[in-house]
Formats: sequence, C-alpha cells, structure tokens
Amino acid sequence: MKTLIVDDEPIARRVLREELEALPDVLIVGEAENGKQALQRIGELKPDLVLLDLQMPVMGGFEVVRKLGGSRLPVIVIVTAFDQHAIEAFEAGTVDYLLKPVGEERLRKAVERARNLHKDPLAVAHDVANITSAALPGNSGRGRKIVGKDAGEYLLLDANEILAFQAEGELVWIITAQKKLLATQTLRVIENRLREQQFQRVHRNAIVNVNHVRKMSVLSSQRRLVTLSNSLQLVVSKRQAHNIRSILHW
Repeated sequence: MKTLIVDDEPIARRVLREELEALPDVLIVGEAENGKQALQRIGELKPDLVLLDLQMPVMGGFEVVRKLGGSRLPVIVIVTAFDQHAIEAFEAGTVDYLLKPVGEERLRKAVERARNLHKDPLAVAHDVANITSAALPGNSGRGRKIVGKDAGEYLLLDANEILAFQAEGELVWIITAQKKLLATQTLRVIENRLREQQFQRVHRNAIVNVNHVRKMSVLSSQRRLVTLSNSLQLVVSKRQAHNIRSILHW
C-alpha cells in the first residue's frame, strides 16, 4: 500500500511513520503538512492510502476530500484528536477514522481495511463521498459528493453540478451540463441522500436540481413540463406538481 501521511505536526507524522514502517507491505511515499500540500502530493504520488489529519492550517482535511477528483481515488483514513462531530458522523457510517494518539493495533486494522477496500474502486468512491457527508452539519448539502460511472471509471461529482437524475428501466443516469453518467445507486437512495437540498422529485423516474430549472410549462390539467438549463425537458407528474411549484414560487 503506497501511503501518504498528512498532518501539520511533525511529531505526529514521525510517530505514524514509525508505526507504519513496522507493518508489512506498506510503502510510505511521502508526507504533507497541510491540505494544499496534500492535494499536490496526492496528484503527484498517486497513493493507495492517505492518513489525513482533520485540523490543519491553510486547508483542513474535510476540504481536501471535497477537492479530490479524478478516477483514481485513494482510500482515506481520517486521523483526529478531538473533532467530536466528525467522530459521531463516522461511527454512524462506514468511514474509518483513527483517534490520536494512534495505537499500533488500531492502525494495523485500519491499514488492513484499506487494503481490502482498495481492491474495489466503487467502494473507495463511496467511502470518499461518505466523508464529505460526514463533514456537513445538519442538512447542509454544500460540498456533498455523488458517485458516477463514466467509461468504466468512478468519478466524484459535486451535487451543485448535477442538473437531474433520470431513470430508464434498471439504469439511473446523472445529467450534468457536459455529459451523462451512470449512477451507482437507485433513485430512492439518491433522493434520501440529497434530502433537504435543492433536489426535488418531479416524477417517479426523475429528480431535478431546482437551481437549474429555467421554465415550467403547462402540458395538461394534470401535467407540467420543466425545462432545465441544458434545455432538457422532463415531465412533472400531477403528484409532484405542487411540490415543484412551491419550491419555484410558480
């Protein structure tokens, strides 16, 4: 496992390095002392695993994860001393975290989990997306990520760049201004994940980002038609018409 250590405290980095060097099949490819440097090193070194401190100058750990992109995502293990909100969020999900001071046995288990997770790119992408969700207080959707599949690769998309989700039989498409990607979850799961955000179901087969709705037209007494910023048109069912009208103040 090619591993990058990210922490603003030199002593903390040294302790992690010494403990990691005692584990088999772990190669430490570098260190970073802040989030900005971490993003640069991740791009250059392509690590399999990143041990990421949350609270750092210049850029914190959560912001690093929100800025991650590309198709080759590392497994992220959060390292924290006292971020209680993060700990509660992580304990409720699948994200792995280490509490400082990090014990040798706990570190070994985290590396083993990362090794197993690294074999599944989709699981890694969802893991990273879950970290962005854990970082969000309350129902705020700022910075939340959605996983999409494009040409066999899994990508992280900002919720704000998604115009709509559209189901076609068993498939669910993610519509952005530039392209269509396959979603990795059902419409129902996506709707629950994005609850209380700017996304609204307009039909049993479609969810739209209301910030990208440019027009709503009357089709009949029971149906409406919404036009999105990319000119895509979607039918609004009678059942959902009231909800979408109230959001758009139409």
